[in-house]
Amino acid sequence: MRDYIKRFLIAIIMALCVGLLFLGGRHTQAASLPGTKGMNDQWIWPAGGVISDTYGTRKGKHKGIDIAGKVNTPILAVDDGIVVKSYYSNTYGNVVFIKHPNNFVTVYAHLNKRSAGEGQTIKQGAIIGQMGKTGQATGTHLHFESHQVEWRYDKLYSLDPEKLLGKTKVGETVQGGIAGISNDVLEASSHLKSQNVENSNRYIVKPGDTLFAISIKRNISVTRIKDINQLTTDLIKPKQILIVK
Repeated sequence: MRDYIKRFLIAIIMALCVGLLFLGGRHTQAASLPGTKGMNDQWIWPAGGVISDTYGTRKGKHKGIDIAGKVNTPILAVDDGIVVKSYYSNTYGNVVFIKHPNNFVTVYAHLNKRSAGEGQTIKQGAIIGQMGKTGQATGTHLHFESHQVEWRYDKLYSLDPEKLLGKTKVGETVQGGIAGISNDVLEASSHLKSQNVENSNRYIVKPGDTLFAISIKRNISVTRIKDINQLTTDLIKPKQILIVK
């Protein structure tokens, strides 16, 4: 009788373990969005300012995030891509759409001015316009959207940009050009991405690089690199652009 009870208890425990493993596997699968693998360490914030609205508000109709700031604040491309649309609409105002190699489309709306034209190849951090309040906007801000596969009028493929940029909340300040890795933030100021910086004065961070290693390569102190690039930590990431003049 005791052996029977013992075997019964062992069977229950094994069943529970298998169930927990199954649930854990489902959770991991659900947390990984198609096409987003590796994105958190690549995209940069498209503008500096204060988060004034987040995804899914207004009874679920707000399919992007809003960054409020000053008129003519530079608007940056979050990643490399090609401009697929650049025009003025009654709702979006001056708006730019960029198609990225990872099969995402990003939207930059209510711009005061557009400086990127349809068909133009864009590099991450390139200035594509200036912040404004054109179209249906109650104040100066950037309305930013991200979509998988394509942008549609019904926004069927919209995705919360915070899943790619990092979590934030209304009232929080963000800086254009900063890239997020999970909950950590790495400094990559927007002016570092400017196309006006001479190639000889730039260094693109490679996997395995450290500030010390870069300082030896370019004969410049770590302190100087951090000072020029406004870095507050020693954290750097691949593809980050540093000024090393």
